[in-house]
Amino acid sequence: MRYRNIWVEAEVCGIAQVAENVMEIKLQPQVGTVPFSVGSHIDVMVPINEVMEVRSYSLVGEYTPNTPYTIAVKKLPSSRGGSSYMWMLEQGNRIKISHPTNNFELAYNSKNYLLVAGGIGITPLVGIAEVLAKDPSNKVQMFYIGKNETDMPYLERLKNCLDSRLTIHFSESMGTCDTQEIIKLAGEDTLLYLCGPLPLMNAVRKNWEQSEWPNTHIRFETFGASGKMAPQAFKVIIPRYNLEILVDENDTLFNALEHVGIPMMSDCLKGECGLCMVDILEHSGIIDHRDFFLSDDQKEENHKFCSCVSRVANGAITIEVPYQGETISK
Repeated sequence: MRYRNIWVEAEVCGIAQVAENVMEIKLQPQVGTVPFSVGSHIDVMVPINEVMEVRSYSLVGEYTPNTPYTIAVKKLPSSRGGSSYMWMLEQGNRIKISHPTNNFELAYNSKNYLLVAGGIGITPLVGIAEVLAKDPSNKVQMFYIGKNETDMPYLERLKNCLDSRLTIHFSESMGTCDTQEIIKLAGEDTLLYLCGPLPLMNAVRKNWEQSEWPNTHIRFETFGASGKMAPQAFKVIIPRYNLEILVDENDTLFNALEHVGIPMMSDCLKGECGLCMVDILEHSGIIDHRDFFLSDDQKEENHKFCSCVSRVANGAITIEVPYQGETISK
């Protein structure tokens, strides 16, 4: 397992809308802030269907002593309720948050950096860009993709920080971004830092892997995947337990299995670690793989299913779950 959270109470001490659908929230922990490195995130407890669940949000900018943590939350129409809850917060509200954790650590073993952000994926890269820009010996380039200017948070801040080293792509007026052109900006010693929507990240990663540059030079951060299709309810059949369950459009297969008493292993709950994987025995409809664990070939085979994020559209799925004993508690 990666880490155990230390939960503390924090007060909402500032709220500001920084883009059309992005709210910046400042959080002051009751015990005070702790130092963190750029690229870090905190976890937040949010109520989803009357159950407390965990959502992760990148910390925007660098650590400054005696100042609140800053996160930015995009309001997502397809959200199961996490972003809607965060948008309803008001100054003075108290919520549970974790100490900062960094799975997107900035490496300083190069002088050549390519930063690629799509939409709200800009949040961990703001601080990384600002740190790298302070050292004139660093070659830093950022490619920032968004729908339009009003949809992209921290755009002016990044213009002031990076100037001509910032390339902006408005998909609404410029069309789909050519990720092959992004990779052409890299060199042999370039470190690529990537964060954004699933289709963008998959495209950039695929082009990078097919390029001449080392796979070890790419870093990426994910906080859930949007998938290729809108969420909808789907039926799941588990022959071992003679069960049929319905996974609601606002729920996950992982949660649904645990709800009926089938114990599941997990760690990240973001589709990265593979611990919650189940076997696909049969399926109808379309398997919407939303994970970052399976390869493209494995997703084409449709033999495995990441239960914490992936979904089924216009059909049902029959699965085998990891053996945890013959009885379940309902």
